Amino acid sequence: MKEIVIISGKGGTGKTSIIAAFASLAENKVLCDADVDAADLHLIMNPEIQERHDFASGHTARINQEKCTECGLCRDLCNWNAISEDFVVDEIECEGCGVCYYFCPEEAIDFPLNTCGEWYLSETRFGPMAHARLGIAEENSGKLVSLIRQEGKKLAESRNLDLLITDGPPGIGCPVIASLGGAAAVLIVAEPTVSGRHDMERVAELAAFFKVPAMVSVNKFDLNPEQADAIEAFAREKNVEVMGRVPFDPAFTKAMVQGQTVMEFDQNSEGGEAVKRLWTNLSEKLEL
Repeated sequence: MKEIVIISGKGGTGKTSIIAAFASLAENKVLCDADVDAADLHLIMNPEIQERHDFASGHTARINQEKCTECGLCRDLCNWNAISEDFVVDEIECEGCGVCYYFCPEEAIDFPLNTCGEWYLSETRFGPMAHARLGIAEENSGKLVSLIRQEGKKLAESRNLDLLITDGPPGIGCPVIASLGGAAAVLIVAEPTVSGRHDMERVAELAAFFKVPAMVSVNKFDLNPEQADAIEAFAREKNVEVMGRVPFDPAFTKAMVQGQTVMEFDQNSEGGEAVKRLWTNLSEKLEL
C-alpha cells in the first residue's frame, strides 16, 4: 500500500478541491482527511458514518473543593497562573503539566483525560474514508492526525486496497510533521503569490528533512504566471518534481457549492482536464 499526502504551505490554495477530484479518478483507494483543525473534505464527499469514536488527549486539572485546604501550594507551583484566588482552575489557561496534581498534599486535585474531538470511519460514493473533527480551541491535533492516518491504513489493509490519499494540514507545524512520516510521497499544492511561494519553500524543506519525496503543483497558475514560474524554478533547483499546473476555473467553486467534485460537475472543463493530467503524472510517478 502506498500513501500520498497532499499538503500546502498555507490554507486556501485549493488543496481539498484537488483531492476531491483525485477521489473521482483514483481506484482501489481509501480517503483520509487529516486536516483535523479545519476538516472540510466531508463537505464534498458527504460521508455516511459507520463508526464514531471519541478522541481523548491531554489533561486539565480540577480542584476538589471538599478536599482542598487552600494551602496555596498548587498556586505557588503553577507556572501558568491558572488557579484563581478562590482555588478554581481556569481550564483555558491550564496547560495540563500536572505539577499541582502530583504535589498536592491533600490529593485534592483531579487530573482527568480530556475529550477534545471525534474521529470517524465512513463510506462515500468514492469508497471508504477516515476523518475526524477536533473540538473548538482544542489542541493535540498532531496526535489526532497520526491516529487518522493509522485508521486509514487499517481500512486499506482490511479491504486489500493499495492506495491511501491523505488530505494533510497546511503550514509546517506539528500536524504537518505528523502527516508526513512513512508517506510514499507528498504533493505540495502552491498558489502563485509571493506568500504562496515562501510557504511552499518552507514545506518543501520540511519534506526534505524527513526524507519524503516531494512534488509540487501550482494551482490557479494563470492568475500570476511570473510567480508560478518562480515556484517551479525553485522546485527544480531543490529536486522537487513539478507534476503540472491547474488553471483558475470557476467550475471548482460551482462544483463545491453543489457538493460535487469538479470531475462530477464538468470533467471536460479546463480545470477538470488539468487535474486529469496531474493525476496521470502522479500515477506514473508512483507506479500506481
